[in-house]
Amino acid sequence: MIIDAHCDALMKMYRNRRLDFQTPSVELDVNYPLMKTGGIKIQFLAIYLPEEIRTPGIEHVLEYVDILYQRILSNPEICLIQSRSDLNGVMNSSRKGVILTLEGVEGLQANLGHLRILHRLGLRSVGLTWNFANWSADGIMEARGGGLTARGRMLIKESNHLNLMLDVSHLSVKGFWDLMEYPDLSVFASHSNAKSVCEHPRNLTDDQIKQLINQQGMIGLTFVPWFVHKSDPVSISDLLRHLDHVCALGGEDYVGFGSDFDGIDRYITGLEDAGMYTNLANELCKRYSLSQVHKFLSRNWNRFLERSLPVS
Repeated sequence: MIIDAHCDALMKMYRNRRLDFQTPSVELDVNYPLMKTGGIKIQFLAIYLPEEIRTPGIEHVLEYVDILYQRILSNPEICLIQSRSDLNGVMNSSRKGVILTLEGVEGLQANLGHLRILHRLGLRSVGLTWNFANWSADGIMEARGGGLTARGRMLIKESNHLNLMLDVSHLSVKGFWDLMEYPDLSVFASHSNAKSVCEHPRNLTDDQIKQLINQQGMIGLTFVPWFVHKSDPVSISDLLRHLDHVCALGGEDYVGFGSDFDGIDRYITGLEDAGMYTNLANELCKRYSLSQVHKFLSRNWNRFLERSLPVS
């Protein structure tokens, strides 16, 4: 049983309206058949407005929500998880679950009413930025390295009021530490690795990893090859070096996976789509106890979600 904290299937389905989530396809790294093959129980689905949308607005965000409802949730075997009761219902049944997340708040147009509407439609997680700056904060690739703006702090307070989880992947280093000033937030990194293992701006420093652990957050190790190892080919063993490192920092109970499937065009060997999660599980079983493997694949995320989602 697997919980995966990040994929961009919605973006691919936004770009190509012919893609069908319900049937086998080589064009999607994550779909319903691959979730079944790979043992994915819950998949986080990101709303990410690609750069070709020059003036991102709420209408684009709502198109993603419509895709979710019309083309994914039309399957009665897939449930939108909005509460702890939804989570428990999925975990104790044969159904699959999805969690709707926002990767970059450009489309909200600095309007907190838009955030509240999305929350009512099922949004449960917000990442303030993609790589660059917007009205709320700087992203990790923004040269000036600024933190939260005044409007960004208003967004954080409203997100906390709505019990939304806050995702620090893509956020600038200063933005990360600004966010940590709010001790009551449910914070996590949906798809980031360890910078000490692979030097890349999108990876987390040891201090950041320790802070997430201290705040009972989560680190979702990602399958983006260039975040895993500097040269190709990249193996599952290379990915597990990041897991070893997070565990060495005290993160055994606060680490899982966030593949970034459908957001990448190069792959770790043996992890080319969601159906191949079994290869990762097999490699984990060679190195860790069965109890630890269950933690990494689902139990840590499940515990975080039980703590972070609203009761009903």
